[in-house]
Amino acid sequence: MGDVQPNLKLEKKLNLVAWAVTIVVLLLVSLMHRFHLETDINFKFLPAVYSTLNALTAISLLVGLYFIKNKQKEKHEKAMTFAMFLSLLFLLGYVLYHVTNADTKFLGEGWIRPVYFFLLITHIVLAAVIFPFILFTYIRAFTGQFARHKKIARWVYWFWLYVAVTGPVLYLMIKPYYN
Repeated sequence: MGDVQPNLKLEKKLNLVAWAVTIVVLLLVSLMHRFHLETDINFKFLPAVYSTLNALTAISLLVGLYFIKNKQKEKHEKAMTFAMFLSLLFLLGYVLYHVTNADTKFLGEGWIRPVYFFLLITHIVLAAVIFPFILFTYIRAFTGQFARHKKIARWVYWFWLYVAVTGPVLYLMIKPYYN
């Protein structure tokens, strides 16, 4: 990204790719519960791994915010690119786990139950809604449109951070109920 000159043609192409990726990812995530992949490999370790990736994404996002607030653009770029990479690894692990394992039911009772489901619902809805905007925000920076990047990043960032933080929180809440 760095000192890239604005490239609107590249942005247009990348936006189409972002929409295609968004559609594929949302379809994959929404349909993954309908398919079960039989394998000899036990992937039950993955929730801990992809939750850790989510936590590392949150840390990377916070580090990226620190760098941009301190005018360290190259370090900001690296932190945000790393957050994108971690999110990709999260997504791969999440899908792989859910096509090879049955869903785990949350069995908590009392006040914790509505708290869990509030966090779960907001996490899922925001993850789905924010996904393409994360891509568009990154594309705007990548194509050198920093004013437009900053405008969208100001609100996309906080939703992405919420999703990255609530993921590990939800994992810790449901962890006692894994088989």
